[in-house]
Amino acid sequence: MKTSKYLTKYEETRVIGLRGLQISNGAPILVETNGETDPLRIARLELRNRVLPMTIRRTLPDGTIEDVRINDLIVR
Repeated sequence: MKTSKYLTKYEETRVIGLRGLQISNGAPILVETNGETDPLRIARLELRNRVLPMTIRRTLPDGTIEDVRINDLIVR
């Protein structure tokens, strides 16, 4: 991995928003919700529990692309 091992706040926001939209459109929930119904909170919970099967595509300054699995990144 050439880029940072941390998920940026912009990437985190994008992932939570996209996953929240998927949940609100009927996608299966990957964690125990304990009665939680807000899609964004559920998405945040899934991100914290590292169960999202998503990949972040990062473009480097020289134009190359690096794909990084979300579960391999550190969430602050």
